[in-house]
Amino acid sequence: MKNRWLIAASAVGVHASIGSVYAFSVFKKPLGQLIDTATNNEIAMTFSLAIFFLGMAAAIMGHFVERHGPRKAGILAASFFGGGMLIAGLGAYIQNLYVIWLGYGVLGGIGLGIGYITPVSTLVKWFPDRRGLATGLAIMGFGFGAMIGAPVFNYIIETFTVAGGGIAYTWFIMGLVYLVVMFASASYLERPPQGWLPAGMQAAVDAGERTVTQDLSQLMANEAIKKAPFYGLWIMMFINISCGLGVIYSASPLAQETMGLTATQAATMVGLMSLFNGLGRIGWASFSDVIGRGNTYMAFFLIQIVAFILLPNLTSLVAFQIVVFTILSCYGGGFATLPAFIGDLFGTKELGAIHGYILTAWAFAGLAGPQINAYLHTVTGSYEATLYIFSGAFVVALGVSIAMILYIKRARAELNGQPSIA
Repeated sequence: MKNRWLIAASAVGVHASIGSVYAFSVFKKPLGQLIDTATNNEIAMTFSLAIFFLGMAAAIMGHFVERHGPRKAGILAASFFGGGMLIAGLGAYIQNLYVIWLGYGVLGGIGLGIGYITPVSTLVKWFPDRRGLATGLAIMGFGFGAMIGAPVFNYIIETFTVAGGGIAYTWFIMGLVYLVVMFASASYLERPPQGWLPAGMQAAVDAGERTVTQDLSQLMANEAIKKAPFYGLWIMMFINISCGLGVIYSASPLAQETMGLTATQAATMVGLMSLFNGLGRIGWASFSDVIGRGNTYMAFFLIQIVAFILLPNLTSLVAFQIVVFTILSCYGGGFATLPAFIGDLFGTKELGAIHGYILTAWAFAGLAGPQINAYLHTVTGSYEATLYIFSGAFVVALGVSIAMILYIKRARAELNGQPSIA
């Protein structure tokens, strides 16, 4: 029997590697200088493609993960992600944006999608007593990936300043590093035996001191997509991700333009954003074990309605960073709480596949968020309009979260044989 905490550490290794995609804003200006014929939207497409193929690969490969297990899926993810970065490095070296799109966007994005869902469904099964904590641990690594990657990427870019050298060598070096880390992490991943419970939890259940909370249902993935709560989760994730990605994509230039930071200072802020992204994942997901998943999402949206209204009106650097970091904590928390929410609603039978289906919201948000941001900035010359639009979108998400809470109350009452709650 493997140690479930080492399983969690391996999951963090995979997620910390692929999470470096959130440091893409460090590449934005250097890419524009390297390929000076590329428009702002064409540069943004590099990131958008990576997120789009992440979501699509997660949806398509969810059944592969369930059939073949996390070890094989993790090795496949490492091959796509690390190999994609190497091809992107070649594209930067020859200054060809299309090769960069292929490597970083398409192949890297596929690796992102497979790597993202691979450890999560496994951890939910290893931690039936702490679902929120378990998924928060894994997905925390994804949030921390850019905290490590951003300053390292910036250092390599500034060290190799010859034509294409900075970005090219960054992707060559880090592509190899991520290949090694992801291969090593994936080799330890394994699912627990069917029906396994931790020793302490099993003893408490046998003694009648504890009961296992029953999921609202146990559905196959193709059954889950026919249920209204599936689309509630999808809509909430699409809005949360679109708005969060808009901030992540523009973080470095936004800080430089509005707060007067240098490129190095902005890269440091991007790294700190990842710290709060990661802390939000473990913090909010663990808190959801206490207050419930629906209430957690409602809190995300209430906080961000206010935050996006405040952001363009701030003049203090400290206040600016506090608001940005708060947004990133809610953004990360949405991802980390999602797998536990799926388990509560649909069970763990095909959690990985259902998770993959819902992550198609990430695919479309990856296209919508950065592209809307880039377009409005080109038209208006500032990020203000985008932030107000995102604040309005969270009002819609808030309404959906309230509907989900009401649904859960009714379903739980019916499951317990109580009168249905109107």
